[in-house]
This record gives sequence, structure tokens and C-alpha cells, in this order.
Amino acid sequence: MNQERIIQDAKSFIQEIFKNDSSGHDSDHTLRVYKNALDILKTEKEADSFIVSLASLLHDVDDFKLFPNNTDYQNARKFMTNEGVDKETQEKVIHIISQVSYKCEDTVTPDTLEGKIVTDADRLDAIGAIGIARAFAYGGAHKRKLYDEGDEKANPHKSYQEYQKHSSSTIAHFYEKLLHLNELMNTSEAKKIAKDRQDYIICFLKEFYKEIGKDCPLK
Repeated sequence: MNQERIIQDAKSFIQEIFKNDSSGHDSDHTLRVYKNALDILKTEKEADSFIVSLASLLHDVDDFKLFPNNTDYQNARKFMTNEGVDKETQEKVIHIISQVSYKCEDTVTPDTLEGKIVTDADRLDAIGAIGIARAFAYGGAHKRKLYDEGDEKANPHKSYQEYQKHSSSTIAHFYEKLLHLNELMNTSEAKKIAKDRQDYIICFLKEFYKEIGKDCPLK
């Protein structure tokens, strides 16, 4: 199994599968997650770098928001099978992907170091300046309003099913999800990076409320 070739092919695969995306889940997002994962790997040397690399590159290829009709991670499985990835490695990658998504109060803590790294890498791309840009890209792609009165009272959804069905403004999404991601980081490196990105989100929201003539509830 030529690991280097498989990683390069995975990069080409995501370029193709996400070529028409404008929701913030494009191939650039995946490549940033991959880079984040490599950065975290530098401080988590016991992790399997190939598993981390492949899972980070394939983490969104069956995401329910993008591929609602996919079952059993069919895109990821087909790619790995075609690339000659052995069954044991495939199952490790799929297991990581199954634990990556934020699922409100149903969110699980990954049970492998590799899973923690990939999950942290993905969450880091949802906060900070990039996270803000992606939130509004997703909102625009799904015709969501920028802000609704009372958004600051929004809380994380009670279940993943509720989260899937609910549609709110982009600012509400900050309170429902983005402001809570820094608390869910698993690795020490991700926690360090998340702190600065969390501060940036709070600064943005303060300026947003100032410009619409309201008091920001965040301190």
C-alpha cells in the first residue's frame, strides 16, 4: 500500500467531489483541516500519521449536509477500496469520520488519539476568522438571514435530530454551536490555537452588535 500515493489521490478526489460547493465545505476547507491535523501531529507523535491524514482528507465526503442520501460512508469506502486500502485501515478511518461531526448534546469524544486529532482539526476551521467567513458562506448558500431579534438567547440544540431539522440565522448559529467549540477541543495544541480564535469570534460579535445599535451580551 503506497501511502504517499493514496494521500495525493485523496487530495485530487476532494478537489473533484467538492468542486461546486459554495457553502464553506469546499476542498479548501478540507485541505485546511488536513493542515491543522498535520500541525497537531507534531505534538502528538504517538498517533498514526497515515490514518490521521486520510481521515482528515475524507472527513466530509459523506457529510449529511452535503450528501443527504449517502449511506454507510459510501464515498469514503469506495475511494479507499479503489485505492487498495486494507480493510482494517478502512474501518479505522470510517470510525474516525463517524465521530467527527458536532452533534449538539449527542456529540461524542473520539475514543482514539487519531480521532481526537482529526476532530480538533475540523473544529479549528469552524472558529476564528475562517470560521466566521464559513458561517456566513453556509448561511448565504442556505438562504439564512444574518440576524434575528433575540438570537443571543439561542442555545445548543438538545439533540442531533433537532439540529438537522432546525434552520436559524447565521448569528444564532454562533450561540448554538461556534462559541462552544473551544470547550470541546481534545489536544493541548488545539486548545492553544482555539483560545485565540475564540477571542476573535467574540471581538467580531461585539463589533457586529455595535454596528446594529445593540448591546453585546458577551464580555
